[in-house]
Amino acid sequence: MTLDRVVWSMLHEALAVYRDSPRATAWLRSHVERYTEPVRIAVAGRSRIGKSTLVSALIGDEFAPLSSFVWYRNGAEPRAHVFSGPGRPHEVTIGRRGSRHHVEIGQFDRADRVVVDWPARTLRDVVLIDTPSEATPEQVLGDADALLYLMRHVQDDDLKFLQSANDHPIARTAAIHTVAVLARADEIGAGRIDALSSAKQIARRYRRDVAVQPLCQNVVSVAGLLAVAAKTLREDEFQALRVLASLGREELEDHLLSADRFVGEQFPVAMEPTVRQALLERFGIFGVRLITALIRQGFDSQVKLTGQLVQRSGLGELRDSIAVHFSERREILKARSALLALDVLFRMEPRQNARKLMTDLERVVASAHDFRELRLVAALQSGRTKLPAELQAEALRLVGAEGTAPLARLGFEYEADPREQREALLDALVRWQAQAADVHASHDHRKAAQIVVRSCEGLLPQFP
Repeated sequence: MTLDRVVWSMLHEALAVYRDSPRATAWLRSHVERYTEPVRIAVAGRSRIGKSTLVSALIGDEFAPLSSFVWYRNGAEPRAHVFSGPGRPHEVTIGRRGSRHHVEIGQFDRADRVVVDWPARTLRDVVLIDTPSEATPEQVLGDADALLYLMRHVQDDDLKFLQSANDHPIARTAAIHTVAVLARADEIGAGRIDALSSAKQIARRYRRDVAVQPLCQNVVSVAGLLAVAAKTLREDEFQALRVLASLGREELEDHLLSADRFVGEQFPVAMEPTVRQALLERFGIFGVRLITALIRQGFDSQVKLTGQLVQRSGLGELRDSIAVHFSERREILKARSALLALDVLFRMEPRQNARKLMTDLERVVASAHDFRELRLVAALQSGRTKLPAELQAEALRLVGAEGTAPLARLGFEYEADPREQREALLDALVRWQAQAADVHASHDHRKAAQIVVRSCEGLLPQFP
Protein backbone atom coordinates (compact mmCIF):
# COMPACT_ATOMS: atom_id res chain seq x y z
CA MET A 1 0.00 0.00 0.00
CA THR A 2 1.31 3.48 -0.89
CA LEU A 3 2.27 6.02 1.78
CA ASP A 4 -0.66 8.33 1.08
CA ARG A 5 -3.18 5.46 1.36
CA VAL A 6 -1.62 4.25 4.62
CA VAL A 7 -1.84 7.72 6.15
CA TRP A 8 -5.36 8.23 4.80
CA SER A 9 -6.38 5.04 6.59
CA MET A 10 -4.69 6.26 9.79
CA LEU A 11 -6.66 9.53 9.69
CA HIS A 12 -9.94 7.64 9.51
CA GLU A 13 -8.88 5.22 12.24
CA ALA A 14 -8.02 8.21 14.44
CA LEU A 15 -11.49 9.68 13.74
CA ALA A 16 -13.00 6.50 15.16
CA VAL A 17 -10.75 6.58 18.23
CA TYR A 18 -11.46 10.27 18.99
CA ARG A 19 -15.13 10.34 17.92
CA ASP A 20 -16.20 11.57 21.40
CA SER A 21 -13.84 14.60 21.30
CA PRO A 22 -15.30 17.53 19.28
CA ARG A 23 -11.98 19.36 19.18
CA ALA A 24 -10.01 16.32 17.98
CA THR A 25 -12.72 15.38 15.48
CA ALA A 26 -12.72 18.89 13.97
CA TRP A 27 -8.90 18.81 13.74
CA LEU A 28 -8.89 15.43 11.99
CA ARG A 29 -11.73 16.33 9.61
CA SER A 30 -9.88 19.46 8.54
CA HIS A 31 -6.91 17.27 7.60
CA VAL A 32 -9.12 14.77 5.79
CA GLU A 33 -10.50 17.65 3.70
CA ARG A 34 -7.01 19.05 3.18
CA TYR A 35 -5.84 15.66 1.88
CA THR A 36 -7.83 16.05 -1.34
CA GLU A 37 -6.79 19.65 -2.08
CA PRO A 38 -3.88 20.88 -4.20
CA VAL A 39 -0.61 21.21 -2.32
CA ARG A 40 -0.52 24.34 -0.15
CA ILE A 41 2.67 26.40 -0.52
CA ALA A 42 3.44 29.17 1.96
CA VAL A 43 5.64 32.03 0.70
CA ALA A 44 7.58 33.49 3.63
CA GLY A 45 10.51 35.79 4.35
CA ARG A 46 11.47 39.02 6.01
CA SER A 47 9.81 42.40 5.39
CA ARG A 48 10.14 43.89 1.88
CA ILE A 49 11.81 40.79 0.49
CA GLY A 50 9.28 40.53 -2.36
CA LYS A 51 6.84 37.83 -1.25
CA SER A 52 3.77 39.42 -2.84
CA THR A 53 5.73 40.18 -6.00
CA LEU A 54 6.80 36.56 -6.33
CA VAL A 55 3.26 35.30 -5.69
CA SER A 56 1.99 37.65 -8.41
CA ALA A 57 4.63 36.36 -10.82
CA LEU A 58 3.64 32.74 -10.18
CA ILE A 59 -0.07 33.52 -10.63
CA GLY A 60 0.49 35.65 -13.72
CA ASP A 61 -1.46 38.66 -12.41
CA GLU A 62 -0.24 41.44 -10.15
CA PHE A 63 -1.89 41.82 -6.73
CA ALA A 64 -1.34 44.57 -4.18
CA PRO A 65 0.12 43.21 -0.92
CA LEU A 66 -1.96 42.87 2.24
CA SER A 67 -0.83 42.59 5.87
CA SER A 68 -2.77 39.34 6.45
CA PHE A 69 -2.37 35.75 5.36
CA VAL A 70 -3.68 35.71 1.78
CA TRP A 71 -4.59 32.39 0.15
CA TYR A 72 -4.71 32.28 -3.65
CA ARG A 73 -6.55 29.25 -5.03
CA ASN A 74 -8.06 28.27 -8.36
CA GLY A 75 -11.60 29.46 -9.07
CA ALA A 76 -13.91 29.72 -12.05
CA GLU A 77 -14.28 33.47 -11.48
CA PRO A 78 -12.51 36.10 -9.33
CA ARG A 79 -13.88 36.21 -5.78
CA ALA A 80 -12.48 37.09 -2.37
CA HIS A 81 -13.56 36.32 1.19
CA VAL A 82 -12.29 37.64 4.50
CA PHE A 83 -12.12 35.36 7.53
CA SER A 84 -12.11 37.44 10.71
CA GLY A 85 -12.83 35.66 13.98
CA PRO A 86 -15.62 33.11 14.42
CA GLY A 87 -18.57 33.11 12.10
CA ARG A 88 -19.07 33.04 8.37
CA PRO A 89 -16.55 34.66 6.01
CA HIS A 90 -17.39 38.01 4.42
CA GLU A 91 -17.23 38.40 0.64
CA VAL A 92 -15.34 41.51 -0.52
CA THR A 93 -14.67 43.03 -3.92
CA ILE A 94 -11.56 42.82 -6.07
CA GLY A 95 -10.81 46.12 -7.81
CA ARG A 96 -8.08 47.26 -10.15
CA ARG A 97 -5.85 50.30 -9.78
CA GLY A 98 -3.32 50.76 -12.52
CA SER A 99 -1.55 47.46 -13.16
CA ARG A 100 -2.56 45.87 -9.83
CA HIS A 101 -5.59 44.02 -8.50
CA HIS A 102 -6.64 45.18 -5.03
CA VAL A 103 -8.66 43.08 -2.61
CA GLU A 104 -10.82 45.68 -0.88
CA ILE A 105 -10.88 44.31 2.67
CA GLY A 106 -12.03 47.69 4.07
CA GLN A 107 -12.80 47.48 7.78
CA PHE A 108 -11.19 44.02 8.08
CA ASP A 109 -7.65 45.32 8.55
CA ARG A 110 -6.96 42.59 11.11
CA ALA A 111 -8.31 39.74 9.04
CA ASP A 112 -7.18 36.29 10.12
CA ARG A 113 -7.12 35.18 6.52
CA VAL A 114 -8.13 36.42 3.07
CA VAL A 115 -8.99 33.78 0.46
CA VAL A 116 -8.85 34.83 -3.19
CA ASP A 117 -10.35 32.54 -5.84
CA TRP A 118 -8.68 33.33 -9.16
CA PRO A 119 -8.74 31.61 -12.57
CA ALA A 120 -5.07 30.83 -13.21
CA ARG A 121 -3.34 27.78 -14.65
CA THR A 122 -0.72 27.76 -11.88
CA LEU A 123 -3.41 27.57 -9.22
CA ARG A 124 -4.85 24.33 -10.60
CA ASP A 125 -2.02 22.41 -8.92
CA VAL A 126 -1.16 24.58 -5.91
CA VAL A 127 -2.62 26.96 -3.36
CA LEU A 128 -0.26 29.89 -2.74
CA ILE A 129 -0.25 31.47 0.73
CA ASP A 130 1.29 34.96 0.97
CA THR A 131 2.33 35.33 4.62
CA PRO A 132 2.91 38.42 6.81
CA SER A 133 6.56 39.21 7.55
CA GLU A 134 6.02 39.00 11.31
CA ALA A 135 4.49 35.51 11.16
CA THR A 136 6.29 32.80 13.13
CA PRO A 137 7.38 29.50 11.55
CA GLU A 138 4.53 27.77 13.39
CA GLN A 139 1.99 30.21 11.93
CA VAL A 140 3.48 30.00 8.44
CA LEU A 141 3.59 26.20 8.33
CA GLY A 142 0.44 25.47 10.34
CA ASP A 143 -1.76 25.36 7.24
CA ALA A 144 0.90 24.74 4.58
CA ASP A 145 2.29 21.55 3.08
CA ALA A 146 5.39 23.20 1.59
CA LEU A 147 7.44 26.37 1.92
CA LEU A 148 9.07 28.86 -0.41
CA TYR A 149 11.44 30.85 1.81
CA LEU A 150 12.72 34.14 0.36
CA MET A 151 16.01 35.78 1.36
CA ARG A 152 18.69 38.02 -0.15
CA HIS A 153 21.66 36.17 1.32
CA VAL A 154 21.65 33.44 3.93
CA GLN A 155 21.85 35.20 7.28
CA ASP A 156 21.50 33.94 10.84
CA ASP A 157 17.79 34.89 11.01
CA ASP A 158 17.11 32.96 7.82
CA LEU A 159 18.85 29.86 9.15
CA LYS A 160 16.93 30.14 12.43
CA PHE A 161 13.63 30.28 10.56
CA LEU A 162 14.50 27.29 8.39
CA GLN A 163 15.73 25.35 11.41
CA SER A 164 12.49 26.12 13.23
CA ALA A 165 10.57 24.85 10.21
CA ASN A 166 12.29 21.49 10.79
CA ASP A 167 12.21 21.57 14.58
CA HIS A 168 10.14 18.43 14.98
CA PRO A 169 11.23 14.78 14.82
CA ILE A 170 8.92 14.02 11.88
CA ALA A 171 9.88 17.25 10.09
CA ARG A 172 13.58 16.38 10.42
CA THR A 173 13.02 12.85 9.12
CA ALA A 174 10.90 14.15 6.24
CA ALA A 175 12.79 17.39 5.47
CA ILE A 176 11.35 17.53 1.97
CA HIS A 177 9.08 20.57 2.02
CA THR A 178 11.27 23.66 1.50
CA VAL A 179 12.73 25.48 -1.50
CA ALA A 180 14.84 28.54 -0.70
CA VAL A 181 14.69 31.52 -3.05
CA LEU A 182 17.32 34.21 -3.44
CA ALA A 183 14.82 36.98 -4.07
CA ARG A 184 15.48 40.32 -5.76
CA ALA A 185 18.30 38.65 -7.65
CA ASP A 186 18.92 41.76 -9.74
CA GLU A 187 20.09 43.58 -6.59
CA ILE A 188 22.62 40.88 -5.67
CA GLY A 189 24.93 42.00 -8.45
CA ALA A 190 24.45 45.70 -7.64
CA GLY A 191 22.24 46.13 -10.70
CA ARG A 192 24.91 45.11 -13.21
CA ILE A 193 23.66 43.66 -16.49
CA ASP A 194 25.16 40.29 -15.47
CA ALA A 195 23.53 40.40 -12.02
CA LEU A 196 21.20 37.48 -12.72
CA SER A 197 24.10 35.23 -13.74
CA SER A 198 25.92 36.15 -10.53
CA ALA A 199 22.80 35.37 -8.49
CA LYS A 200 22.48 31.92 -10.11
CA GLN A 201 26.10 31.14 -9.20
CA ILE A 202 25.47 32.19 -5.60
CA ALA A 203 22.37 29.98 -5.47
CA ARG A 204 24.45 27.01 -6.70
CA ARG A 205 26.98 27.65 -3.92
CA TYR A 206 24.25 27.72 -1.29
CA ARG A 207 22.94 24.34 -2.50
CA ARG A 208 26.24 22.85 -1.35
CA ASP A 209 26.55 24.92 1.83
CA VAL A 210 26.66 22.56 4.84
CA ALA A 211 24.51 24.98 6.86
CA VAL A 212 21.82 25.27 4.18
CA GLN A 213 21.65 21.87 2.47
CA PRO A 214 19.93 19.93 5.28
CA LEU A 215 17.19 22.57 5.49
CA CYS A 216 15.86 22.76 1.93
CA GLN A 217 15.39 20.76 -1.24
CA ASN A 218 16.77 23.40 -3.57
CA VAL A 219 18.01 27.00 -3.79
CA VAL A 220 17.04 29.11 -6.80
CA SER A 221 17.42 32.80 -7.63
CA VAL A 222 14.55 34.95 -8.92
CA ALA A 223 14.28 38.61 -9.93
CA GLY A 224 10.72 39.26 -8.79
CA LEU A 225 10.00 42.51 -10.62
CA LEU A 226 11.36 41.05 -13.83
CA ALA A 227 9.27 37.91 -13.36
CA VAL A 228 6.09 39.95 -12.87
CA ALA A 229 6.98 42.00 -15.95
CA ALA A 230 7.32 38.82 -17.96
CA LYS A 231 3.77 37.76 -17.08
CA THR A 232 1.95 41.12 -17.01
CA LEU A 233 3.70 43.35 -19.59
CA ARG A 234 1.17 45.63 -21.29
CA GLU A 235 1.26 46.89 -24.87
CA ASP A 236 1.67 50.56 -23.84
CA GLU A 237 4.61 49.64 -21.59
CA PHE A 238 6.22 47.61 -24.36
CA GLN A 239 5.93 50.53 -26.80
CA ALA A 240 7.45 52.93 -24.24
CA LEU A 241 10.35 50.54 -23.70
CA ARG A 242 10.89 50.29 -27.47
CA VAL A 243 11.20 54.06 -27.58
CA LEU A 244 13.83 53.93 -24.83
CA ALA A 245 15.69 51.16 -26.70
CA SER A 246 15.95 53.43 -29.74
CA LEU A 247 18.43 55.54 -27.75
CA GLY A 248 22.07 54.57 -27.91
CA ARG A 249 23.16 52.26 -25.10
CA GLU A 250 25.60 54.76 -23.56
CA GLU A 251 23.15 57.63 -23.88
CA LEU A 252 20.40 55.72 -22.08
CA GLU A 253 22.86 54.35 -19.50
CA ASP A 254 23.75 57.90 -18.46
CA HIS A 255 20.10 58.42 -17.49
CA LEU A 256 19.89 55.10 -15.65
CA LEU A 257 22.53 55.97 -13.08
CA SER A 258 19.76 57.01 -10.67
CA ALA A 259 15.98 57.20 -10.50
CA ASP A 260 16.12 61.01 -10.33
CA ARG A 261 18.04 61.23 -13.60
CA PHE A 262 15.72 58.80 -15.34
CA VAL A 263 12.56 60.79 -14.47
CA GLY A 264 14.23 64.22 -14.73
CA GLU A 265 13.39 66.95 -17.21
CA GLN A 266 16.63 66.65 -19.19
CA PHE A 267 15.65 63.45 -20.98
CA PRO A 268 16.66 62.97 -24.64
CA VAL A 269 13.31 61.64 -25.98
CA ALA A 270 9.77 62.98 -25.72
CA MET A 271 8.34 60.85 -22.92
CA GLU A 272 6.37 62.19 -19.97
CA PRO A 273 8.15 61.90 -16.58
CA THR A 274 5.03 60.14 -15.22
CA VAL A 275 5.43 57.42 -17.87
CA ARG A 276 9.09 56.94 -16.96
CA GLN A 277 8.22 56.89 -13.25
CA ALA A 278 5.64 54.17 -13.91
CA LEU A 279 8.25 52.11 -15.80
CA LEU A 280 10.65 52.42 -12.87
CA GLU A 281 8.00 51.31 -10.38
CA ARG A 282 7.06 48.32 -12.52
CA PHE A 283 10.49 47.11 -13.65
CA GLY A 284 13.15 48.92 -11.60
CA ILE A 285 16.30 50.44 -13.07
CA PHE A 286 17.78 47.00 -13.68
CA GLY A 287 14.64 45.84 -15.49
CA VAL A 288 14.58 48.88 -17.77
CA ARG A 289 18.29 48.40 -18.52
CA LEU A 290 17.91 44.70 -19.31
CA ILE A 291 14.68 44.99 -21.31
CA THR A 292 16.02 47.76 -23.55
CA ALA A 293 19.20 45.74 -24.11
CA LEU A 294 17.12 42.70 -25.11
CA ILE A 295 15.02 44.74 -27.53
CA ARG A 296 18.21 45.99 -29.21
CA GLN A 297 19.43 42.36 -29.45
CA GLY A 298 16.39 41.41 -31.54
CA PHE A 299 13.76 40.46 -28.97
CA ASP A 300 11.65 43.21 -30.46
CA SER A 301 8.16 41.72 -30.19
CA GLN A 302 6.18 41.35 -27.01
CA VAL A 303 6.08 37.55 -27.34
CA LYS A 304 9.84 37.24 -27.88
CA LEU A 305 10.59 39.65 -25.05
CA THR A 306 8.35 38.04 -22.43
CA GLY A 307 9.81 34.60 -23.20
CA GLN A 308 13.31 35.94 -22.56
CA LEU A 309 12.22 37.65 -19.35
CA VAL A 310 10.70 34.44 -17.97
CA GLN A 311 13.95 32.59 -18.66
CA ARG A 312 16.30 35.27 -17.35
CA SER A 313 14.26 36.20 -14.28
CA GLY A 314 14.56 32.69 -12.86
CA LEU A 315 10.77 32.23 -12.85
CA GLY A 316 11.01 29.21 -15.15
CA GLU A 317 13.54 27.49 -12.89
CA LEU A 318 11.41 28.23 -9.83
CA ARG A 319 8.33 26.76 -11.50
CA ASP A 320 10.29 23.64 -12.44
CA SER A 321 11.46 23.30 -8.84
CA ILE A 322 7.89 23.69 -7.54
CA ALA A 323 6.74 21.01 -9.99
CA VAL A 324 9.48 18.50 -9.14
CA HIS A 325 9.54 18.96 -5.37
CA PHE A 326 5.94 19.95 -4.60
CA SER A 327 3.23 19.53 -7.26
CA GLU A 328 4.30 16.10 -8.52
CA ARG A 329 4.74 14.89 -4.92
CA ARG A 330 1.42 16.23 -3.65
CA GLU A 331 0.38 12.91 -2.10
CA ILE A 332 3.65 12.61 -0.17
CA LEU A 333 3.51 16.18 1.13
CA LYS A 334 -0.13 15.73 2.14
CA ALA A 335 0.82 12.52 3.97
CA ARG A 336 3.64 14.36 5.72
CA SER A 337 1.25 17.12 6.88
CA ALA A 338 -1.21 14.51 8.14
CA LEU A 339 1.50 12.63 10.05
CA LEU A 340 2.52 15.87 11.76
CA ALA A 341 -1.14 16.55 12.60
CA LEU A 342 -1.59 13.07 14.06
CA ASP A 343 1.54 13.51 16.17
CA VAL A 344 0.19 16.82 17.53
CA LEU A 345 -3.11 15.14 18.39
CA PHE A 346 -1.47 12.20 20.17
CA ARG A 347 0.62 14.60 22.24
CA MET A 348 -2.28 16.92 23.13
CA GLU A 349 -4.84 14.19 23.84
CA PRO A 350 -3.00 10.94 24.63
CA ARG A 351 -5.25 7.89 24.89
CA GLN A 352 -4.69 4.26 25.66
CA ASN A 353 -6.68 3.11 22.63
CA ALA A 354 -4.53 5.35 20.38
CA ARG A 355 -1.29 3.53 21.25
CA LYS A 356 -1.47 1.30 18.17
CA LEU A 357 -1.85 4.39 15.97
CA MET A 358 1.15 6.01 17.67
CA THR A 359 3.22 2.91 16.94
CA ASP A 360 1.99 2.88 13.34
CA LEU A 361 2.98 6.54 12.98
CA GLU A 362 6.54 5.90 14.19
CA ARG A 363 6.87 2.93 11.84
CA VAL A 364 5.55 4.84 8.82
CA VAL A 365 7.88 7.79 9.39
CA ALA A 366 10.90 5.55 9.87
CA SER A 367 10.25 3.40 6.82
CA ALA A 368 8.71 5.80 4.26
CA HIS A 369 10.73 5.35 1.07
CA ASP A 370 8.99 8.31 -0.58
CA PHE A 371 10.79 10.70 1.78
CA ARG A 372 14.14 9.13 0.89
CA GLU A 373 13.41 9.52 -2.82
CA LEU A 374 12.75 13.23 -2.48
CA ARG A 375 15.87 13.78 -0.39
CA LEU A 376 17.95 11.93 -3.01
CA VAL A 377 16.49 14.05 -5.83
CA ALA A 378 17.54 17.17 -3.95
CA ALA A 379 21.00 15.77 -3.12
CA LEU A 380 21.71 14.78 -6.74
CA GLN A 381 20.38 17.98 -8.28
CA SER A 382 22.30 20.20 -5.86
CA GLY A 383 25.55 18.25 -6.20
CA ARG A 384 25.61 17.19 -2.55
CA THR A 385 25.68 13.59 -3.78
CA LYS A 386 27.64 12.91 -6.95
CA LEU A 387 27.36 10.01 -9.36
CA PRO A 388 28.92 9.54 -12.81
CA ALA A 389 26.89 11.55 -15.33
CA GLU A 390 25.19 8.59 -17.03
CA LEU A 391 24.29 7.02 -13.68
CA GLN A 392 23.06 10.30 -12.21
CA ALA A 393 20.61 10.90 -15.08
CA GLU A 394 19.20 7.38 -14.71
CA ALA A 395 19.04 7.61 -10.91
CA LEU A 396 17.08 10.87 -11.06
CA ARG A 397 14.67 9.36 -13.55
CA LEU A 398 14.13 6.14 -11.57
CA VAL A 399 13.41 7.96 -8.29
CA GLY A 400 10.81 10.14 -9.98
CA ALA A 401 12.51 13.47 -10.75
CA GLU A 402 11.02 13.45 -14.27
CA GLY A 403 7.63 12.09 -13.20
CA THR A 404 6.40 9.38 -10.89
CA ALA A 405 4.46 7.24 -13.39
CA PRO A 406 6.21 3.96 -14.39
CA LEU A 407 6.65 5.09 -18.02
CA ALA A 408 8.42 8.27 -16.89
CA ARG A 409 10.60 6.47 -14.34
CA LEU A 410 11.65 3.84 -16.89
CA GLY A 411 12.40 6.43 -19.59
CA PHE A 412 9.81 5.44 -22.17
CA GLU A 413 8.66 8.23 -24.48
CA TYR A 414 5.86 6.07 -25.91
CA GLU A 415 3.16 3.80 -24.46
CA ALA A 416 5.31 0.71 -23.91
CA ASP A 417 3.42 -2.49 -23.14
CA PRO A 418 3.76 -4.14 -19.70
CA ARG A 419 6.26 -6.73 -20.99
CA GLU A 420 8.64 -4.03 -22.28
CA GLN A 421 8.32 -2.10 -19.05
CA ARG A 422 9.01 -5.18 -16.93
CA GLU A 423 12.15 -6.02 -18.95
CA ALA A 424 13.44 -2.46 -18.64
CA LEU A 425 12.70 -2.49 -14.92
CA LEU A 426 14.53 -5.77 -14.32
CA ASP A 427 17.55 -4.52 -16.30
CA ALA A 428 17.65 -1.38 -14.16
CA LEU A 429 17.22 -3.35 -10.95
CA VAL A 430 20.17 -5.66 -11.71
CA ARG A 431 22.33 -2.72 -12.73
CA TRP A 432 21.63 -0.74 -9.55
CA GLN A 433 21.96 -3.75 -7.28
CA ALA A 434 25.51 -4.05 -8.62
CA GLN A 435 26.11 -0.35 -7.86
CA ALA A 436 24.78 -0.77 -4.32
CA ALA A 437 27.16 -3.71 -3.73
CA ASP A 438 30.25 -2.08 -5.29
CA VAL A 439 32.86 -2.06 -2.51
CA HIS A 440 35.03 0.38 -4.46
CA ALA A 441 32.29 3.03 -4.63
CA SER A 442 31.94 5.77 -2.01
CA HIS A 443 29.48 5.49 0.86
CA ASP A 444 27.21 8.18 -0.69
CA HIS A 445 27.29 6.35 -4.03
CA ARG A 446 26.21 3.05 -2.46
CA LYS A 447 23.56 4.74 -0.32
CA ALA A 448 22.08 6.47 -3.38
CA ALA A 449 22.11 3.16 -5.26
CA GLN A 450 20.24 1.46 -2.41
CA ILE A 451 17.48 4.05 -2.68
CA VAL A 452 17.27 3.52 -6.46
CA VAL A 453 17.08 -0.24 -5.92
CA ARG A 454 14.20 0.22 -3.49
CA SER A 455 12.40 2.43 -6.03
CA CYS A 456 12.78 -0.29 -8.67
CA GLU A 457 11.53 -2.93 -6.27
CA GLY A 458 8.54 -0.75 -5.51
CA LEU A 459 7.56 -0.83 -9.19
CA LEU A 460 7.78 -4.62 -9.53
CA PRO A 461 4.28 -5.43 -8.20
CA GLN A 462 2.84 -3.36 -11.06
CA PHE A 463 4.36 -5.81 -13.60
CA PRO A 464 3.75 -9.36 -12.26
